[in-house]
Parts: sequence; C-alpha cells; structure tokens
Amino acid sequence: MSVIASIRRDIRAALDRDPAARSPLEVVLTYPGFHALQFYRLSHRLQKERVPLLPRLISHVGRTLTGIEIHPGATIADGLFIDHGMGVVIGETAELGENCHLYQGVTLGGTSTRRTKRHPTLGRGVTVGAGASVIGAVTIGDNVRIGAGSVVVTNVPENATVVGVPGHIVAFQNPADETIERLPDPEWDRIEQLEGRVRELEEALAATTVAPTPRGSRGTRQAKSGNGRNAAGEPASTPADG
Repeated sequence: MSVIASIRRDIRAALDRDPAARSPLEVVLTYPGFHALQFYRLSHRLQKERVPLLPRLISHVGRTLTGIEIHPGATIADGLFIDHGMGVVIGETAELGENCHLYQGVTLGGTSTRRTKRHPTLGRGVTVGAGASVIGAVTIGDNVRIGAGSVVVTNVPENATVVGVPGHIVAFQNPADETIERLPDPEWDRIEQLEGRVRELEEALAATTVAPTPRGSRGTRQAKSGNGRNAAGEPASTPADG
C-alpha cells in the first residue's frame, strides 16, 4: 500500500472508531496518534534502508511532540488507531496486525536484554485498554480485548477478553454475532460465596446477642419464702424503728 493510501486509512480509522472525530481535517491537525504514525513511517523506512542514527532521532522528535514512543524497528500494519495516545510505548520487535486500537498509557514492552524477538505480537483487530501492559514475546490472537490496567504476560487465543494482574481470560466473543460468552471465574465466585457467608454470620450474631445486665443490679434481688423467711430459712431482718 502506498504512503498516501496508508495515511488515508489512518484518517479513516480515527473517524470510524472515535465518535469525537468530526472531520478528516480535525484528525490531521489535532490527533497526536495520527502524527506519531507519520513520524514512525518515516523513521521505519530509514531503518529498513539501514540509515544510522537518523531513524532514532526522528522517533525521539515524534515522542517529544506527541508523547507517543514508537521504535523505528516495530512492524505496524495499516489501520492502527492510537486513542489519546499519551504514554504509549511500542518496542523495537513489536508487531501489530491490521486495525488494532491502543488507548493511552499502553506498553508493548520486552523482558529480555538479548537482541532477539522480545516484544509482543498482536493479531488483527486487537484492542488494548488504557494503562494496560503486554510484556514479552507473547502472541495475542485476532480480535482480543485487553482491559484497562491489565498486565498480560502469556499468549492469548483469538476473540478472548482479558482482564486483571496478571491477565486472565474472562470471556470469549462470538465473531458471528459479536455476543460475549462469559466464562466461569472460580476465584470471583469463591469471593462472592465468602462474602455471603460473612453476612449470614453477622446477622446470626446480631440476632443472638443478649442485652447486658444493668450495672449494680447483681445481688439486689433476695429470694424469700412465703412465711417471711429468707432463702436460708432464717427470719428476715427488718430495719429498727427510730
């Protein structure tokens, strides 16, 4: 695809996925994600031509102006939309399929210091929520959704929804009708059971609690027989007359 066609697709991606986008001109002038992709394309082309230093300088300028850091060595297919964008980091060996969607604060990072594949591979149509991190040379399948703030360190199959730290699959999306099929979550179910049991115990404890005896009432009651004698059978004493 030509550069002009790729730029047009960038604009179309923003218009299709951001309800706040009003016109192509607005996207071109005010969207930092769009700007970052143009810096990336230039630096990536120079990187492929083995031009020294200049690709990294262009990438650095793009990071300074947009707040989005895309390494020139990353491989990004057309249709990527970086929403808001501030704080997004895409590492050197990362690979992104067509029509991916990244929100602000996303990190596609590595865990190895070796000069090898060490960043994630995202399939087509992957959405990564705000502040989420995908770490290591893991593979994320097509149409996967990663929740905001999640940390993904393992491979994820197609059409899955991942949340949590570390990320775990909570649902699958049916690609035929886009319905969400929720998976059982044993940990969450167990927590709900424990919360219910605590409530039951609190209610039972409140129902069986006896009101405390008033202070000073102990020993004031004296058992008396019907003939005026006390409990020991002795005549009950009476106060002396004045």
